Amino acid sequence: MTHSVTCTSLAFSWPDGTPVFKGLDIAFGPGRTGLVGVNGSGKSTLLKLIAAELAPADGTVRVAGEVGHLPQNVTLDTSLRVDAVLGIAAQRAALHAIEAGDVSEERFATVGDDWDVEERALAALGELGLGHVDLDRTVGEVSGGESVLLRLAALLLRRPDVLLLDEPTNNLDLYARRRLYAAVSAWPGVLVVVSHDRELLDLVDQIADLRSGKVTWYGGGFSAYEEALATEQDAAERMVRVAEADLRKQKRELSDARVRLARRRRYGQKMYEQKREPKIVMGARMRAAQESAGKLRIMHEERLAEARERLDEAAEAVRDDDEIRVDLPHTAVPPGREVLTLMDLRLAYGARVAGGFDLRGPERVALVGRNGAGKTTLLRTIAGELAPEAGEANARVPLRFLPQRLDILDDELTVAENVARLAPGATGNRVRARLARFLFRGARADRKAATLSGGERFRATLAALMLAEPAPQLLLLDEPTNNLDMASVRQLTTALESYEGALIVASHDLPFLESIGITRWLLLDGELRETTAEEVSGPV
Repeated sequence: MTHSVTCTSLAFSWPDGTPVFKGLDIAFGPGRTGLVGVNGSGKSTLLKLIAAELAPADGTVRVAGEVGHLPQNVTLDTSLRVDAVLGIAAQRAALHAIEAGDVSEERFATVGDDWDVEERALAALGELGLGHVDLDRTVGEVSGGESVLLRLAALLLRRPDVLLLDEPTNNLDLYARRRLYAAVSAWPGVLVVVSHDRELLDLVDQIADLRSGKVTWYGGGFSAYEEALATEQDAAERMVRVAEADLRKQKRELSDARVRLARRRRYGQKMYEQKREPKIVMGARMRAAQESAGKLRIMHEERLAEARERLDEAAEAVRDDDEIRVDLPHTAVPPGREVLTLMDLRLAYGARVAGGFDLRGPERVALVGRNGAGKTTLLRTIAGELAPEAGEANARVPLRFLPQRLDILDDELTVAENVARLAPGATGNRVRARLARFLFRGARADRKAATLSGGERFRATLAALMLAEPAPQLLLLDEPTNNLDMASVRQLTTALESYEGALIVASHDLPFLESIGITRWLLLDGELRETTAEEVSGPV
């Protein structure tokens, strides 16, 4: 049986009537497909429709085979045990009961032929770098990145025929990412992955570019896609220039034709008034001239309309992707000014900062470390959201914290209402003007936060933080590139280049960290210590 996914005439809209798809046709066969597109284009929605987590308003989704879906935001009950997440709790309990002497038929029926399920589960965890995670532990004892890998391990154990991955490298450290890359490379069935991770997208066999409700296919990985797209865009821009030149030519010819027709009319009228020819001859000549003039005018107007149409078509082929235009406040911190001090800090979950640590002036600090090392905990402690077990964390300047989970927004409020709630001193016009710079123009600002995609939620959260007062002189970012398309990551990078305050960024995205001018690298691995970019990017 050939496993596949086929979507025919697919239509879907949000509850507020905002259309996502209308008449979308797309099919995925065996092999690895990278699904790309700007934030809000419907990538995650499409995966949910395929996984039957959403129902289309019209059209059909046909899947030949079992579907496994790893969503963008993995939310697990913290009280669940690891074996329950992996879906083997019942078989494992039955095995242990049989080993203890219970030979009831029910126990054997539960195990079936899966006598090595525990060994396979441990092997799956080991493949993803989770060999240290005991099957009896609870989800609350593992980090956010480890919980993503747990869900992936559960899928690997099930071996679904169709695997859907939505931003799977979010929250994963470099070690875990490489484990994921290996799993993707070895996947034997249908795989569709939504990601902004270039290294992951270079492992796929083809790219499906979802844009304006339509799909364009490109062979090869992301690098080949970028090259093909650049060639297409060069050709499209040349066509625009040709179409613009043709439009100017048609306008000139229409103008010249009107001048010639006006001269003919004046000459004919003069001849008629001077009565140099019989009246019937002059009348016939005037009617013929008018008819000829009308045809000529219509011909030139049609040519002009066609030229405009060609220009519109050419312009449509040129991409003008909306990108977030972050306007970070100019919050200069003088060199040497004390920004942050940490003293003998012991964090809530065990990591520590021995002795003292000082941050001065507009330094840019990268905070790196494996999943579960405590990076988020450290940022939350600095932000005052968590109390340390011991020691002190003192910020000497106003700070803002952009959390990994983007849980600042109230899902029941609109984007504009969320921003206004966090900036009560800002006028409605100022709120909407700022939101427009984050691509929430007009009715988009009135969408409820619950309906936003991951990238849209990031923009709304960042807008709320940047409107808040006082403006931050210390900015804490926790995995800021998660859920952002590549265009938005580039724009965020550009915005941070103009930010004049101090910056601490926890991230596993090395290309992003290197692009924002990091001046110090800190590794959190039990204790906080200075490191280098070379050490971070070396073998993990």
